[in-house]
Amino acid sequence: MSAVQQALRGFTINGAVYNARNVLIIAELGTAHGADLVKAKELIDAAAAAGAGCIKFQIVYADEILHPNTGEVALPGGNIRLYDRFKQLEVDPDFFAELKAHVEARGLLFLCTPFGLRSARELRALQPGVLKIASPELNHTRLLQELASYKLPVLLSTGVSKLGDIEEALDLLSPTEVCLLHCITAYPAPEVDYNLHLLRSLASVFGLPVGVSDHSLDPELVPALGTALGAAAIEKHFCLSRKDSGLDDPIALPPEEFQQMVRAIRRASELGGEETIAAFSRERGSGLVQAILGDGVKRLAPSEAANYKCTNRSLHALRDIREGEPITADMVAVLRTEKVLRPGLPPAWEAAIIGRKARGFIPAGEGIRLEDI
Repeated sequence: MSAVQQALRGFTINGAVYNARNVLIIAELGTAHGADLVKAKELIDAAAAAGAGCIKFQIVYADEILHPNTGEVALPGGNIRLYDRFKQLEVDPDFFAELKAHVEARGLLFLCTPFGLRSARELRALQPGVLKIASPELNHTRLLQELASYKLPVLLSTGVSKLGDIEEALDLLSPTEVCLLHCITAYPAPEVDYNLHLLRSLASVFGLPVGVSDHSLDPELVPALGTALGAAAIEKHFCLSRKDSGLDDPIALPPEEFQQMVRAIRRASELGGEETIAAFSRERGSGLVQAILGDGVKRLAPSEAANYKCTNRSLHALRDIREGEPITADMVAVLRTEKVLRPGLPPAWEAAIIGRKARGFIPAGEGIRLEDI
């Protein structure tokens, strides 16, 4: 059996095997609940009715993700600091315990993304059957080491990454069972950027099951064609309405479109790879389908290339650091850079910079670079 065949046999969670014949369909609810338990349960029920097999949330603590100086996000009520918006989404751990119980009462799989050690440990206390790591945390050294210690299967998103980044993450997670989720870190992501032949390339290179975390707007193309190429899991943002106030609601699927996606995935599972590709080529045009399938070479997609080293984690100054001042652990955090601040050294350098002196003034929030120490 080839490495690809072995990898595409599937991904096991709680004894259930997921593969292209039995795809794990994940409704990413993220923070669309807006810290409202009633709305969260409404989202769960709607996603379940739409055909989801797994419900995913995010445990958000603002200071685990970014610095207050990161910048603003535009919302219907006006611009707000992204940090402050994340602060609004912080909830007590009991919130997720109740949601997990509600999800499992519906016979669905509960999934959650942590962003730092605090949220990871709170998630572990919920006793999940599987973990999810978002693309920006692919290089979050301490978080990956923490999650590896839990010995749970992991869904690992690989947006805005290169092969070497994935390899380093897998080294930190070893020997955890991992399913790689191919992802394009753009909101929305153009369908033609997905290069879905990469699924089999990743399966061949790493010998692991694969799936797709899809940020495109079309409910069928990427999910069904990804299934045709062996995806064991398809993740898609879910909302009640694209006009809602959730950070990801504008690119999420409302219930009727999510149902459309589920039907397309199930159809692809039944037809198989070649027939699915042929059917979409007839229905949507072979040029479009071939553009979405791509050449299978791992590279940064055009829509996400500018995000490299910005959405990923790096070392940032928590406060102003004066020239000549020794750098202590409480001055540094592993954060996302986003679009305003400069990126710093990779998280793996964290221990190496502690105790060094600042070569010049490092403003609060900015990345700490090699030339700064």
